[in-house]
Amino acid sequence: MNILLWVLQVLAAVLFGASGVMKVFMFDKVSGDVPSFGALPKRAWMALGIIELVCTFGLIIPGALHWQAGLTGVAAAVLAGESVVFVWVHVKYTEIPPIVFSAGLGLVMAFVAYGRMVLLPLS
Repeated sequence: MNILLWVLQVLAAVLFGASGVMKVFMFDKVSGDVPSFGALPKRAWMALGIIELVCTFGLIIPGALHWQAGLTGVAAAVLAGESVVFVWVHVKYTEIPPIVFSAGLGLVMAFVAYGRMVLLPLS
């Protein structure tokens, strides 16, 4: 179970890290190609990107360094909640593939949060 959770954490860190970089550093370049970016103001997208970047580190660093390891579950829970926001945005624009992707990733993050908070907490 521990290996599964670590694999999910690393994969999620890569996905959310790339998404956060896009929202924070490349927003103007990609926003024209993605209609759902019109759902929220630029500052809101940038804030979500910063949250993603912070949580990306939270998925890996605390557990790897055995320092404040409980933050791993918190980071996963925050990303699961953020995925709900993304599902709402994509539903508003009827973007079916992103709805499925965001919902699936949110469920994975909810599983990681539950796994790291209840099933197999890191110490």
